[in-house]
Amino acid sequence: MTVAPPPTRSLTDSFGRRITYLRLSVTDRCDLRCRYCMSEAMTFLPRAEVLTIEELADVAEAFIARGVTKIRLTGGEPLIRRGAPTLARMIGRHIGQGLDELTLTTNGTQLVRQSADLFAAGIRRINVSLDSCDPDRFRLITRWGKVEEVLEGIAAAKAAGLHVKINMVALKGLNEDEIEPMLRWCAAEGHDLTLIETMPLGSIDEDRTDRYLPLDAVQRRLAERFTLTPLDDRTGGPARYHRVEELGARIGLITPLTQNFCAGCNRVRVTASGRLYLCLGHDDRVDLKAALREGGRPALDALLDGAMAIKPLKHAFRIDRRADAPAVARHMSVTGG
Repeated sequence: MTVAPPPTRSLTDSFGRRITYLRLSVTDRCDLRCRYCMSEAMTFLPRAEVLTIEELADVAEAFIARGVTKIRLTGGEPLIRRGAPTLARMIGRHIGQGLDELTLTTNGTQLVRQSADLFAAGIRRINVSLDSCDPDRFRLITRWGKVEEVLEGIAAAKAAGLHVKINMVALKGLNEDEIEPMLRWCAAEGHDLTLIETMPLGSIDEDRTDRYLPLDAVQRRLAERFTLTPLDDRTGGPARYHRVEELGARIGLITPLTQNFCAGCNRVRVTASGRLYLCLGHDDRVDLKAALREGGRPALDALLDGAMAIKPLKHAFRIDRRADAPAVARHMSVTGG
């Protein structure tokens, strides 16, 4: 693989926002079935429709050449895709040569086996989805997951030298009583914690309004117990960070519903099938796979220029939509977390 050339034209949308962050989905498949994310009986993409590892690397190089400095590998669960470590190595070669950082979001089930490979590829930070440390509750949320596997994976990641951030979707009546214990556990283990509001993506088997927990209320409750000092820290995404002074910990809040974070959006997402989504909360998209396979890099560049014109100002999330009529039809596992 050749080294990506310096950016010639940055990707800038019609609102003047420069795109510097790509979330690249490796697969839409997952080995868990989290209730807020997907239905239990999911239909995934036929393997023939998914970009090859080499094509995913080509897409990443195209974005790096256009000024993207951070790439996050996502899914589904990216680490169940055969060849995921190879892809990480192929992209990781560009760190320091146009790419500042390569990261990954995972559910943690494969980390015992793959943490060392991720570190060797150049990854230094990962996000691990963990909504509960209670075995029974974890199994309820994920439908069949074993929290012990995830905790072992997190320990393996830490031992391999990876900095771990825990992503916890706040779910009313289900795990809200675990938020403070999770924060204390993260502080003790040296992990950051980010809380996330549930988002209306894809039809699921229950009503999201029953589980919606506004994070402004969670923040007020935490502020009664701890001193929360706002931080200017940014990791490329939408999280707003606070330092929890009494614990020496950092907590992030991702609030698509209670506090819109779109004004400074610098992100786009590419699915495993090569569709470029300009916004998580809209269905507008362009087909990079067809351009790549039919016209190569020049066609891909031309398509990226045109795509910038359709990036919307902000998402269209509303939690009061019915479970069978979400803001967008696709599930989070399709677009990538």
